Amino acid sequence: MDLRIFTEPQQGATYDTLLTVAKATEDLGFDAFFRSDHYLRMGSSDGLPGPTDAWITLAGLARETRRIRLGTLMTAGTFRLPGVLAIQVAQVDQMSGGRVELGLGAGWFEEEHTAYGIPFPKEKFDRLEEQLAIVTGLWATPVGDTFTHEGTHYRLTDSPALPKPAQAKVPVLIGGHGARRTPRLAARYADEFNIPFASVEDSERQFGRVRAAAEEAGRRADDLVYSNALVVCVGRDEAEIKRRAAAVGRDVEDLRAHGLAGSPAEVVDRIGRYAATGSSRLYLQVLDLHDLDHLELISSQVQSQL
Repeated sequence: MDLRIFTEPQQGATYDTLLTVAKATEDLGFDAFFRSDHYLRMGSSDGLPGPTDAWITLAGLARETRRIRLGTLMTAGTFRLPGVLAIQVAQVDQMSGGRVELGLGAGWFEEEHTAYGIPFPKEKFDRLEEQLAIVTGLWATPVGDTFTHEGTHYRLTDSPALPKPAQAKVPVLIGGHGARRTPRLAARYADEFNIPFASVEDSERQFGRVRAAAEEAGRRADDLVYSNALVVCVGRDEAEIKRRAAAVGRDVEDLRAHGLAGSPAEVVDRIGRYAATGSSRLYLQVLDLHDLDHLELISSQVQSQL
């Protein structure tokens, strides 16, 4: 089971804070550092000092880390034109020496679009399908050839399809709870399918849909990696668990029911239940980015037992 650290910087984090967490992620033996792609805080957080851009952040981290994978859960398709996104991701992949992964979603948080003047189209899913075709198509076009796409929402004519990523194939992540279109899209374009904040039962059901869609599309179901994103709150004792939950404004029992919360032994046991669904990778949503002792505890007493 791979453990990856997943952050939500829109809730309030500077680049320096994210750099500190990314370096701890690397030093403590975690597999990857991922971040959300949002421009507006959610809930009661003040969001100070303001948002950071996902791909600018990852570009910086690409030069200041050496081993960990870097990526997004999920880049909002509404924020970037697909041709520009293909250039951005390819460049950051080059800057990292081939350690980038692209999670791409349709975009959903209308308020952040309104706040920053970003168009919020109604036909987001249709656009996402074209975006995936364009981004992956540009990367797959041989050097010296050109790429053309004539779609409903985007048209590219004789693109040189440059630059190329450092990796021969940048892993693409698709995720969500949709019962029909999401599995079909994952079967066509994804290297990894991620389901966020889902129960063991819902994860098993959704993974089954994706596996069936992959086989229907002519792929082996095991060609995809299956993963979960879950909030994490681990403590050496009950007092520490409660302190960490209170620091992020969450109820302990709610975290136990819907995330990975409790003692290291409890969390290892719960991870085992997700592993039984076919999940082989967990994105640990860390909400208190200043509590590096939390990461150390997870590394030494949870990760070490997996």
